[in-house]
Amino acid sequence: MHPTVKVAAYASPGGPAVAAIPVKQLGTSDTWLPVVGEQPGWIQVLLPARPNNSTAWLAMTDALTLARTPYQIKVDRAAFRLTLMRDGQQVAQWTVGIGKPSAITPPGRTFILASIKDQQQSWSPVVLPLGAHSDTHLTYGGGPGTVAVHTWPTDVYGQASSDGCIRVPPDALNLLSTEVPLGTPVLIR
Repeated sequence: MHPTVKVAAYASPGGPAVAAIPVKQLGTSDTWLPVVGEQPGWIQVLLPARPNNSTAWLAMTDALTLARTPYQIKVDRAAFRLTLMRDGQQVAQWTVGIGKPSAITPPGRTFILASIKDQQQSWSPVVLPLGAHSDTHLTYGGGPGTVAVHTWPTDVYGQASSDGCIRVPPDALNLLSTEVPLGTPVLIR
């Protein structure tokens, strides 16, 4: 779901407003939130908010654009594996790095929130923030402790070494950042 104007999000259909969903995330990326439930005239969406796995209800209006992604990303922390699925079929799979024991990658369902391109920094030309937040860091790198998918300049794949982010090889980041749309569900177990 993408709002074409800022829309109210509700605790329940017809209930109190709990948030406003902006048109853009992080100032640059269109907001696309996964729909996880429906009732007549209402849709339930995942929010990029604390606590992780938070949802809200939106009234169906002309201000909402609905689309379907054929993709899903699965992260198996125990196996250090990220699998990209398309229409239920495995497209690709990579060994990844995850959060260290003191800052684990939080489990649950989330989604690709944004795509940030920054050729000036050395550790990842693209960062894909997720709709999940660190359970350890309230803030990180000047932001709200958002978990992201990105590369790393050294071989950290197959290790628990990050502060909660999912570190992927460059070829994985290239495919994820060019083929997989914002709002794509990410399941972390």
